This record gives sequence, structure tokens and C-alpha cells, in this order.
Amino acid sequence: METQTRTSGANAATLGLGSVLVGSLPVALMTEDAPDRYTVEAVFSRRPEREEVTAILGEETRDRLTKSGYPTVEVTVSDRRLEIANTNLEELRDGLASVLANRLAEISAVVRTTRETAAARFADAAASEHERATAVTALAASVAFRTTESTQAHPHTVMNLVADDGRIHA
Repeated sequence: METQTRTSGANAATLGLGSVLVGSLPVALMTEDAPDRYTVEAVFSRRPEREEVTAILGEETRDRLTKSGYPTVEVTVSDRRLEIANTNLEELRDGLASVLANRLAEISAVVRTTRETAAARFADAAASEHERATAVTALAASVAFRTTESTQAHPHTVMNLVADDGRIHA
């Protein structure tokens, strides 16, 4: 059984696609009346994050599909489903599914790296701020509001007198 874990509130599992929603397919498939192209809905392995949805719908995904030989395929996200329009099951089986899976894995990796980098920057900033606050507190604690008389009367203060012959007298 595969376990999905979460780190820092973000889902760390790689976004992928599970199965095709058979109920969403045209009823005429594998008949003479079957359409050549149609929309296939596939279930995500988990709910996509906002940044992932943005990347899925972005130009880089469009470019990847075109360069991979699928210029008419369109993808949209609907809750936990990827809607793949202008395709068919054969095209998905013969390569489009892999192109989509690779793109989703790439998107997940980029989002994860971006979040980890931001978290590290935040942790570094928090550590620096803590060090600064500690230094300010230590500096403020070193300030003593004493008069000259109280300094001379302080038990830890020793006054040394140096004689002309170089000897120290207290």
C-alpha cells in the first residue's frame, strides 16, 4: 500500500493520474457511431494544489503537448479530474498518457522545490532575526546606569596606582 505524506502542510506526493472515468466516455464507443475524438476524464492521484493547476493550464503544458504531437489536445482541471479534450483512448494508450504523466510529475517537482526553497529562506530569516534580537538584548543588558561614585564604590572595582618606580600600589 502506498502512503502519501504531507510536509509543512503541503502534499508531498507527486501528482499523477489514476484511472479513466469510464462513465464519462461516450456511450457509442466501439460502435459504428463512435466519435473519432472526445473528452476523456482521468482521476488525479490527489487533489492538485493551486500552483499545480496553474501550471497544468499554462502555456508550457500546451507547448509540451504540441511538441509531443498532440496539438489539438486540450486539458482542463475539474476538482480531482483532468479533462482531456480532443483525444481518444487509443491516443492516450499509445503515448499521450505518458506525456501527461511526465508533465504532472515535472510540475509537482517544481512546486515542491519552490516551496522547499521558500521554507528554507523563511527559516534562515527567522534564525537571523533570532540572532539579531538576542544580540540586541545582550547589548541592552550591558548598559548600566551608574553614577561615577557608584562605579568607584562598586566592590568589583579595584583602583591601582602606579608609583614612579613602576610598582603597583592599591
